[in-house]
Amino acid sequence: MLKERYARWMYEWETRLTTRDENRIVRPLEWGFEWIEPFLEAHGFASAIPGPEVARDPAAAEAAMVRINQLLIRNSEKFFGYEKPTDFRLEERYPMLFPTNVRPETLAQEAALRAKAEAGEIPKAQFLRFTSPERTPYPENDQVNARWYPAPAHKDPKRPKQAIVILPQWNADAFSHNALCTIFNKFGVSALRLSKPYHDIRRPAELERADYAVSANVGRTLSACRQAVVDIRCCLDWLEDQGYEQFGVLGTSLGSCYAFLASAHDKRIRVNAYNHASTSFGDVVWAGQSTRHILQGLEEAGLTQERMRALWSAISPVSYYDRIASRAAGGAKKKVLVVYANYDLTFPKEYSLQVVEAFKRIGLNFEPRVLPCGHYTTGETPYKYIDGWYMGSFVYRAFKALREEYAEGVGVPVAVEEEVGAR
Repeated sequence: MLKERYARWMYEWETRLTTRDENRIVRPLEWGFEWIEPFLEAHGFASAIPGPEVARDPAAAEAAMVRINQLLIRNSEKFFGYEKPTDFRLEERYPMLFPTNVRPETLAQEAALRAKAEAGEIPKAQFLRFTSPERTPYPENDQVNARWYPAPAHKDPKRPKQAIVILPQWNADAFSHNALCTIFNKFGVSALRLSKPYHDIRRPAELERADYAVSANVGRTLSACRQAVVDIRCCLDWLEDQGYEQFGVLGTSLGSCYAFLASAHDKRIRVNAYNHASTSFGDVVWAGQSTRHILQGLEEAGLTQERMRALWSAISPVSYYDRIASRAAGGAKKKVLVVYANYDLTFPKEYSLQVVEAFKRIGLNFEPRVLPCGHYTTGETPYKYIDGWYMGSFVYRAFKALREEYAEGVGVPVAVEEEVGAR
């Protein structure tokens, strides 16, 4: 009886949190072939680009997009590959909130922060900036932004330099997860808190929310995911240039999907924290409570969950389980944390359990942790402290283990194989 009452209370709380923002926009289905055409043309797959007559026929367009997804999966090294940027730079500026909701308390917080910045009452922060290898029609989105939290130099000059790239949840403001960065600094681990595509300073002026990262535009969502993954890998390139040798990634919700895909395609990522994980991109969009406005556009076009699963299979972790297993083999085994929630209405628990079972099946070295809350309630007291403990303690132990491997001579930095025209 008590368990049932707790579950009902938690679901009601979770629903209130997922419905309090009233600026979600329902958009119609768009195939978005133009978003994926540049990649196909640049890599010799121009024949996969459908003609105008196909794009006008819903059935033919859907079939063409499914074929493109299958092609991208077969050629994922190229799809998530890239040319290393040449314009890495650090800039200093006052940190701003960049909220995605229009609740009065949030807007007041943003206004107060701007006033303090104008008065010089807050310190400036350092941000890594560079041009993303994945170009979009939005110049502001293509300027990657990652707040830099360097750990103090350790007194032992032989200690390997360690760093982690952190990706918060979908529609996170610019302060989300910053506290984790300062915690990791205390472990001697530097952190880059990456602004995902279409988020905070990268958000186009026409948007209130990061709607273009995930939307009813199929091709644009594929492009946004590719951009996020290559941006993560570019951050590792910059860190390598600074002398860092051991790397991790931590992603929450949508960020965990991006983090998984990056790790599946990059041997350098050894420490992996997936905070809310799921199998298929299409399943989460279809069944998740916080994507109901996207689902409406998809349902109005007559699509089904199974068909959406195929349309976004190229950006679904389930498509790359074998790849991450191969990346985790040998002397460069990945250390993995999977956190999921018992009362999640955004990443339904059944899909998270499928991740856990799949990781067992493929033999990943992973730790599952369960939160007694939902997706949005993870950010509420006391659950955010439980989640923080899970992630913080894992990152501490995982990087400590890497240092011990290094000291024993088995942690030699992993060379990442070069690919044709891409890293």
